[in-house]
Amino acid sequence: VLAREQHLSQLDGLAAAAAHELGTPLATIALVARELSRLAPPEGEMAEDITLLREQVERCRGILGKLTSLQDDDAGPLDQLSLSLLIEEAAGPQRPFGVPFEIALTGEKPEPVCRRNPGMIYGLGNIVDNAVDFASSKVTITAQWTDGAVILTIADDGPGFTPEVLLRAGDPYLSRSHAKESRAGGGLGLGLFIAKTLLERSGATLEFSNLPLPATGASIRITWLRAVFERDDRPAGPSNAELLAPYATE
Repeated sequence: VLAREQHLSQLDGLAAAAAHELGTPLATIALVARELSRLAPPEGEMAEDITLLREQVERCRGILGKLTSLQDDDAGPLDQLSLSLLIEEAAGPQRPFGVPFEIALTGEKPEPVCRRNPGMIYGLGNIVDNAVDFASSKVTITAQWTDGAVILTIADDGPGFTPEVLLRAGDPYLSRSHAKESRAGGGLGLGLFIAKTLLERSGATLEFSNLPLPATGASIRITWLRAVFERDDRPAGPSNAELLAPYATE
């Protein structure tokens, strides 16, 4: 467990460094794309390509913004999130990619509410992103709660996990060869490792499985004790300066 935490802390620092270093070149790309958009004919393949380029630049900026917010303890006006808002914050950035979401919430009122936690949002977002990548036609997000527990299940209707991958799901460096065998050519290891560790930091447990036959697809079940999900005393993480210290030159 300690090794996992140390590994993730190193990744936190690298992410903060990457966000800082990539800001300027992304701004340059955005400026050039804007100029090309102004000069290119409004109709035609080039205009479509330039529009796509600008959209992807904005997507990169959004991702970098998430990375730099992971250690930001100032939640602003939305300090508290209902479970449905938490799901929307995690899934919202994936909606433009054309894969429909089916979201179902089941439980007695009141709906669970948690303190805003960027790590939790980012971890759930990674899992949703992975589901979107491998879904054939849809992603299903099911939320259930009782007085004792809060359960989120994120599932896709893609090829599912192989038995070998299920044994190693959440490991940091699952090879691409394993991923290709199991999930139609995508990488699995680092994103799910980060998601699993961030969510475990919030008190969750994760279970990886395949949907029962005859359905196909992968399913990840995330469970919190309700008292843990709703607690309001989560400690602040280290600052980006502290995370970057191991990478500073003397």
